[in-house]
Amino acid sequence: MCRNIKTLYNFDPPAFDHEVNASALQFVRKLSGFNKPSTANKEAFDLAVERVASAAQEMLNTLVTNAVPRDREEEAVKAKARAAQRFGTN
Repeated sequence: MCRNIKTLYNFDPPAFDHEVNASALQFVRKLSGFNKPSTANKEAFDLAVERVASAAQEMLNTLVTNAVPRDREEEAVKAKARAAQRFGTN
């Protein structure tokens, strides 16, 4: 589920607001089945995105770990290598 939602926890620097909002948007899209809601559903859709983003940010702010924070650039390199292995290189 929600294949495009990325792990946002335990990164240095911490997750940015736009990343949390993007994840919330993907989650609400998956739940609702709407990529873009109709005018009649836009208010409820936007409210859901706002509330999910708020809850996600609160969770990220309160989680505790002893693990060393991950490096964004290093994780991006790993993801690119996994994609190349899975889909092949051009």
